[in-house]
Amino acid sequence: MAQQHFIGAHTVDNGGIHMAARRAGSAEMRALQCFTAIPRFYGDKSTIKPERVERFQAALRDARIKPEHVVIHAAYVLSVATAEPEKWERAAAGLTMEMKRSNALGVGAVCFHPGSATDGDPKAAAKRVADAITRALKESFGPTRLLVENTAGAGKTVGRTAEEVADILRHVPGELRERTGYGLDTCHLFASGWAIHESQARQKEILDEWEQTVGEAPGFFHLNDSEGAFASNRDRHMLLGDGQIGAEPFRWLLADPRSRGIPLILETPQQNYEIGDDDDSADPYDLRMMELLTGFSKQKK
Repeated sequence: MAQQHFIGAHTVDNGGIHMAARRAGSAEMRALQCFTAIPRFYGDKSTIKPERVERFQAALRDARIKPEHVVIHAAYVLSVATAEPEKWERAAAGLTMEMKRSNALGVGAVCFHPGSATDGDPKAAAKRVADAITRALKESFGPTRLLVENTAGAGKTVGRTAEEVADILRHVPGELRERTGYGLDTCHLFASGWAIHESQARQKEILDEWEQTVGEAPGFFHLNDSEGAFASNRDRHMLLGDGQIGAEPFRWLLADPRSRGIPLILETPQQNYEIGDDDDSADPYDLRMMELLTGFSKQKK
């Protein structure tokens, strides 16, 4: 029997991450993404209290979201590709602590942006990213995988191409390799010059190339339309169908077997960012996106 689609979103966490889970449940989502700490800071000293873990796990049960379909997004500032030793050390420590918090929550994955090769050497940067992954995996224990997210390709960022992601993962020791991997963001693919919008056949060729080059299929997808033009390197997300990618390529993606059995996470705008801490209602934009995607999911290949 074919695996199902696990569609979710990075919901607003006003009131705590357990409220993010409840809002996802109110939208009938079966996956979730959230932060465990403020994403503008390293979080290298931030721990997670047992009562917070219990509230979150209870909320997931109520929402009927399995922990393995939860993705934690690491802080944006964790640039482990940097050639600056002090910044790398802080970023690597932050990534390690993120893994410790996420393993305590019992979730399926942490995703992170590799950051920028400040020395202009993507090969050296790939090794630095892999060193940070290796450290985080060696110092944390539990079910959580650590997954590299592809980038929109601006400046000296690492992870725009399948070769760059493969290069990162190639440096991870073999005994740790199954605990890491990668995921693909549709806006980032489009913005970095991958023509996922061109045709269903072309989109399949692109996913085939990533799978063959890296050696495995993606561990998650971020479902985002793009405000920026094709190959613009602009990382600006829009509601599906409202941007330059359009809605149809997301129907193609949900027809691809690689979209099944893994988290499919919307990182699209919310209508109500100021929702009350105790309000667990679904965001209207999330409901709109769920209607679109569940319709695609039910269609025959």
